[in-house]
Amino acid sequence: MSISQLLRACTNSKSLLNGKAVHAQLLKFGSKPDVYINNHLLVMYLKLNQFADAQQLLDRMPERNIISWTTLISTYSQKGMSEKALGCFRSMVLEDGFAPNGYTYVAALSACTSLGAERTGKELHGRMYRTEESLNSFVTNCLVNFYGKCGLLKSARLVFDGILEPNSVTWASLISCYCHCGEYQEGLMIFLLALRVGGIVNEFFCGSVLNACAAMKTLQLGMQIHSLIVKSGFGMDQFLVTGLIDFYAKCGVLDLAHRAFDEADARELHAWTAMIGGCVQLGSGREAIDLFCKLLSSDLKPSERTFSSVLGAFADVKGVRVGKQIHCRIVKLGFDSFSFVCNALMDLYSKSDLFDESLKLFQEMKEHDVVSWNTLIAGCVSSGRYEDAMRFLKEMLLEGFEASLYTYSSILSICGDLPAIEWGKQSHCRVLKPGFDSNVVVGSTLIDMYAKCGRLGDARRVFDILPMKNLVSWNTMLVGYAQHGFGKEALEIYATMQNSGIKPNDITFLGVLSACGHVGLLDEGLHHFNSMTQVYGITPRTDHLACIVSLFARKGQTKEAYGFIKSFPGEPDKVVWRCLLSGCKANRDFILGKYAAEKILGIDPDDTSAYIVLSNIYAELQMWDETAKMRKLIKEKSLKKETGYSWTELQNKIYTFSACNIMSLQESYLQQVLTGLTAQLFDSGYVPEVMFSLQFEE
Repeated sequence: MSISQLLRACTNSKSLLNGKAVHAQLLKFGSKPDVYINNHLLVMYLKLNQFADAQQLLDRMPERNIISWTTLISTYSQKGMSEKALGCFRSMVLEDGFAPNGYTYVAALSACTSLGAERTGKELHGRMYRTEESLNSFVTNCLVNFYGKCGLLKSARLVFDGILEPNSVTWASLISCYCHCGEYQEGLMIFLLALRVGGIVNEFFCGSVLNACAAMKTLQLGMQIHSLIVKSGFGMDQFLVTGLIDFYAKCGVLDLAHRAFDEADARELHAWTAMIGGCVQLGSGREAIDLFCKLLSSDLKPSERTFSSVLGAFADVKGVRVGKQIHCRIVKLGFDSFSFVCNALMDLYSKSDLFDESLKLFQEMKEHDVVSWNTLIAGCVSSGRYEDAMRFLKEMLLEGFEASLYTYSSILSICGDLPAIEWGKQSHCRVLKPGFDSNVVVGSTLIDMYAKCGRLGDARRVFDILPMKNLVSWNTMLVGYAQHGFGKEALEIYATMQNSGIKPNDITFLGVLSACGHVGLLDEGLHHFNSMTQVYGITPRTDHLACIVSLFARKGQTKEAYGFIKSFPGEPDKVVWRCLLSGCKANRDFILGKYAAEKILGIDPDDTSAYIVLSNIYAELQMWDETAKMRKLIKEKSLKKETGYSWTELQNKIYTFSACNIMSLQESYLQQVLTGLTAQLFDSGYVPEVMFSLQFEE
């Protein structure tokens, strides 16, 4: 066996020890390997991931040729070591004076694509233009890919248009570039053009188009592509299977995604991961966990992407105990070195009300990306730690990270929840600069922020100029109007929404029923409640029941409200009974009010306000023994009414205050204002109700 054959055998069998032994024998006997043998040694070290040995060998080679350099540059580029690949390319040209060939150019351009090095890539293209008579298809395809992935679509199209006979890989590269830059519509137009000119359709072609259909959620077109795949007789490789699963999942058709998964000849790990991720995206957390368990019982081993996908399922079903076990397994396998896996773990802990665990994980991460910061800030918002959220936002910006769409979404949520309108306005200005205000997620959050701050005019302006509106946008505007008592405007939004063909959900009807309550439209409220169940097939929640009960109560029909509660299948919660109690207070229905208060206490024995109201009802009915019993229970349980706080924003600071610290606000100025308002009420003939006005010692 020749030396070259021996080295190839060591490479194919992945026997580094034997390969080094052969190399040692060559050095021991003093033979000087020629460039041909040295290139085989170089290939062996590179394929066995011994990059330091390969570089050392190249540096000591007495003679190198274009194959030596191209082998090293190609391997560095393929392994993601793009900087080293370009460094070797410069050394080859400037130090050794070799002219690159097509394979060298492809490797160098791939490295530029990975780094986003536009200038270097353009210099390479200029060199080719000056020195090469013609470019082969591999180089032109790589040029199209380079320009497209760097966002230079015009340049990519110019290179493509200069190709006399583009092949299927060229067409697929151009489509992939447009999709990568978010130009999905144009990508689909190029696909149709390729079909018209007789381009050969292959699996790469269809895979790129499926990605565009998934992003645009064009179900019908994607199904036609699926039919084309079947008719063309392509083998359902993992690329196509994964693309089909991802497409159907993003279009919200989980059963078709399952069918594509089940019909795959051999389920690769990518298909499993895509199917698990699709279930998580569509809220089928339990189903995703079942798939993950089946994967564990198969011969395949989960990858870091699989773990990242399934962690979302445990977050959705609050399976933090099992999630912690998965965390242990991730650490054992070393997958915690991937930032996207740690981000998924942080999200799991935040959604499971374990923010401290999420923060600890963030602090232990070696590297953070913008998703890590967004996850941390979103966790602060969901747990009500607004000051921490703003502090982490400042740290994120100081470390050089640019705020993304999701960062602004979290910030605006804080401004709406506090509320802090000045911070909200400043954030809106920051959103306008990069053009994020046209994004439907940020636009919806802006509407929500302005609505919660009581700026409904500003909310409506954002809503009207939003180029694309989804169900969340409509619901946010509708609920914003309803919460502030603008029932007529809310119902107008609902009518426009129906005319636009938007299908309402349970949140929509919650806003509609609340709007009917503010306007006092009982019959219309009942009509919408019936359409929710009968037309749209939405199962009413207790929130919807509470809205109808409030509608009846506001009309003085407390008996009808009680009858509606009894007709509702299932056990109402205390919110429903509290709505009935509120109606009984307003309409002085003592007997039914007593019953509602007792129901509340049956659900929550420590509900302080229910005890107080029930005691007042007993007093109104002159049931003094029962009144005394209620007072005794309040004292024995040490129940205190929860302190109500108000807050205001002044010079970018939030000030909170309650009745107990009222005197600390500018001494007695606020007390004087309240005293003056009270005097005006009595002068106007106001007489307080005796019922529900008894005071209790704290």
